[in-house]
Amino acid sequence: MSRIELSIQDRKAHRAEAHHLDPVVMVGNEGLTPAVKKEIEAALSAHGLIKVRVLGDDRLEREKIFDTVADDLGAAQIQHIGKLLVLWRPKPKKDKAADEDRKPGPREYKVLEYDKRGGQRPKVKNVRVLGNQRLTSGGKVKKAKPKQRSVKKTAR
Repeated sequence: MSRIELSIQDRKAHRAEAHHLDPVVMVGNEGLTPAVKKEIEAALSAHGLIKVRVLGDDRLEREKIFDTVADDLGAAQIQHIGKLLVLWRPKPKKDKAADEDRKPGPREYKVLEYDKRGGQRPKVKNVRVLGNQRLTSGGKVKKAKPKQRSVKKTAR
């Protein structure tokens, strides 16, 4: 894979987003091992924007690691400041789970009923509203009316 090249504005935006992040992966004295690359790959897939801490003191070695990771994993280099490296890659699209097509379940609302005499505390009534129902401004539950369908469109 080749690294992603971003514009200056995009890098600034990602740098601002990464400001509060903590390092997710640490590269130890062994350097960039396959296990570390695998962890960086998993973190990029999960988060998209990550910080990596490199423990070595050699700046040239850190720059080499930064370039290697960006090239091998297809990520964009956002920032290299001290021993921290900031990388970004767009998150992959997730497949839908089996139950994501379901409609939302019943909703619970609290309805206040005010007394006609005034000065009394309102009564609190819990109301359950199903998917085909709606709650009116008066606190009553009404069934939703079916949508009107065009005769011309159904004839086609």
